[in-house]
Amino acid sequence: MNLSDSLENLIEEFSKLPSIGRKTAQRLAIHIIKQPRESVARFSETLLNVKDRIKFCRICCNITEQDICRICNSKKRDTSKICVVEEPQDVIAIERTNEYNGLYHVLHGKISPLEGVGPDDIRVKELIERLARIEVNNVSEVIFALNANVEGETTILYLTKLLKPLGINTTRIARGIPIGADLELTDEITLAKAIEGRVNV
Repeated sequence: MNLSDSLENLIEEFSKLPSIGRKTAQRLAIHIIKQPRESVARFSETLLNVKDRIKFCRICCNITEQDICRICNSKKRDTSKICVVEEPQDVIAIERTNEYNGLYHVLHGKISPLEGVGPDDIRVKELIERLARIEVNNVSEVIFALNANVEGETTILYLTKLLKPLGINTTRIARGIPIGADLELTDEITLAKAIEGRVNV
């Protein structure tokens, strides 16, 4: 197509976003062109602000603007439970259910030998170090809420073996979530029931 270089570049950038195909990227680019300059400037400033301000919580590895995220800092959370998830968006999905009041640990991935992702490539070390300080944390249960696929199962098995010597009860969310489904895309009721019906690993 004979598009201007700047429009083509914008479409290319939008195409790099997850779940955005060429047609959607083109619609987004045209939408940007139609917006007033002030709106586009505010949008670009918001993107840069997120990039500059967002970091990872030094306790749970979730996204935050502070050293410690709001969930870890809250006095209202049940500190005896830690829910282990793959990505920050999984925390958002579980929080939407209003069924879980414990803490989290975000792995930022899962073990996938085929993709060359091992335990050292995700936040496993941080989880073990955190749980080793059990006299501080008083953790009695670790809940695995990883996606129901081969990589998720591999990660759960690996972590279960590591946690066994610590004597902490390990559970997994129930199978109300279909195999192959992403937590982020699961509705609140299904996710709430899965958390409620978790089972021992």
